[in-house]
Amino acid sequence: MWLIFAVLKFMIMKKRVLIFVSLIVGFAVQAQKKVQIKKAEVLRIETELASDKLMGRGMFSPGIDSASAFIEKEFKKTGLQFYGNLKNYRQEFTIKGMPANNVVGILPGKSKPDEYVVFSGHYDHLGVEKSGVGTDVIYNGANDDASGITAVISLAKYFKELNNNERTIVFVAFTAEEIGGQGAKFFSENINPDKVVAMFNIEMIGTESKWNKDSAYITGFEKSDFGKILQKNLTGSKFKFYPDPYPEQHLYYRSDNATLAMLGVPAHTISTSKMDDEPNYHKVSDEVSTLDIDNMTEIIKAIAISSESIIKGIDTPTRVAKMRRN
Repeated sequence: MWLIFAVLKFMIMKKRVLIFVSLIVGFAVQAQKKVQIKKAEVLRIETELASDKLMGRGMFSPGIDSASAFIEKEFKKTGLQFYGNLKNYRQEFTIKGMPANNVVGILPGKSKPDEYVVFSGHYDHLGVEKSGVGTDVIYNGANDDASGITAVISLAKYFKELNNNERTIVFVAFTAEEIGGQGAKFFSENINPDKVVAMFNIEMIGTESKWNKDSAYITGFEKSDFGKILQKNLTGSKFKFYPDPYPEQHLYYRSDNATLAMLGVPAHTISTSKMDDEPNYHKVSDEVSTLDIDNMTEIIKAIAISSESIIKGIDTPTRVAKMRRN
């Protein structure tokens, strides 16, 4: 009889250990789920990038230098590593003899370090109104494209804290988009496109799309299965990605995704901008007060969740056909 009691006692203890282990695992899963993209942080970053003190982030100006310094500081605070052979976050080059730089940081992949997923936006804008007419002469570029850079910084923080990326994630803030995408061109010339699995270029997500809240569109949706993968990862969510509703504007080849797309990379731009009716586009009225920060935060969250299977190396978007810019 004593043997039976001993066995029962052992089984009870074993069961308690299993329950304890299950609880620990459960707490770990819950902790992972608590990695959040918070509205307050989105607003903080957006407000800094679109502030008057940056004077519209015009090329070759003190304002764009300050914007670069702010992004570098955020990358450092997040704990991103330097890209390639760079000694800091600045990828420097010249445009007609004038100094310029992208800002680049990475999270090395755990099991697939030579496969890259790029998140990008551009941090330059139009500077100040040269005529000096009117009380407001600063092109703050809150939506174009401080919103995209806010997303890039927020996603860097999110994925760093999540700490489960099997592929290397490259976060890049491009310069000189407004004068022909020079920053993206230089970046594309200094990366092996065959190693780039996907590119999430984020451009103007601060306003509601034509489908209202909880939605965005993907340029070049039909050129790869990138969009289908993203939507699959959002199954059960109220958020919806749509194909670009403005095909006549050839947006796929008009943003910083274009140079890598032309090299065959499934490089797509995510946007909400109503290109047929965006009242503040390229105007001094493009200020933080015109943005829907709540909706913008939800868009960034949707991008994070929808990219999960690509980041983890489960899904690989199909390549796009190499072609010239339209």
